[in-house]
Amino acid sequence: MVTKFKSSYKEIKKGLYLVSTPIGNLNDITLRAIDTLKMSDYILCEDTRVSNNLLKRYDIKSSLISNHKFNEKKNSLKIIEILKKGKIVSLISDAGTPGVSDPGKILINECVKNDIDVIPVPGPSAVTSAISVSGFSEKFYFYGFFPEKKGAAIEDLKFLSKLNSSIVFFISPKKFYKIIPLIKEHFLNRKILICREMSKIYEEFLRIDVKDIDNLRKDFKGELTVVLSEKKDDKKNSDFLNESDKITIKKMINKLSIKEIVSIIKRDSKISKKEIYNYCIKLKNEN
Repeated sequence: MVTKFKSSYKEIKKGLYLVSTPIGNLNDITLRAIDTLKMSDYILCEDTRVSNNLLKRYDIKSSLISNHKFNEKKNSLKIIEILKKGKIVSLISDAGTPGVSDPGKILINECVKNDIDVIPVPGPSAVTSAISVSGFSEKFYFYGFFPEKKGAAIEDLKFLSKLNSSIVFFISPKKFYKIIPLIKEHFLNRKILICREMSKIYEEFLRIDVKDIDNLRKDFKGELTVVLSEKKDDKKNSDFLNESDKITIKKMINKLSIKEIVSIIKRDSKISKKEIYNYCIKLKNEN
């Protein structure tokens, strides 16, 4: 079905437009986005098959140019020449906001170098959609996709675990299940929200404590948007070692280094590293 839409603008200024498109439901598009796409001379898109579904829906007849991560660099010089001729070019991704974990950075920087206007046309975003329904802290850190190498992913998770804010990332189901042990190691006392098929027929939001994450079913399909909550503020924790902590340390004192003990005890409490360290030294001296 073609949705008729009459433009309210006679012209728009020249430049590169970053146009946000629906993340699932094709009705989630702004009137300004439709306007801009209709008035564009060219539309850069990741997959012409995906984008054609949207353009046909809103009777948009602008010329499409394939622009994805494998040809973005090669395309940029050609697009810059088109823009210098005063043409209007829009950049869209398969879903959501272009330039956010999608192609766009290279072309945007080339436009900046060449004094070509870059204009955002705000709209749908998987990141803000997930944060809005999470119930977690509105202060959030968007990570994007994890690197392919496990070592690099581990280092990034260590960094992220130090942030006391919500954390959002994109991931495939296959990779998600591979890093579950790492998520439990670094975010044990947090909550997690897993979003799939947002705004689509089979939209689903799964909420669980990270400590129970092994109980998740393993039949997810499609890309996941995952939100980790801010650090849990457990007011019952004391600034001093309790008897349980002391017993645990005594069991480890001759088996692990003080550094390792401090890391283990600190992970699940608010006790200062100095307090744990001093108690370890005291036990060492007694021995």
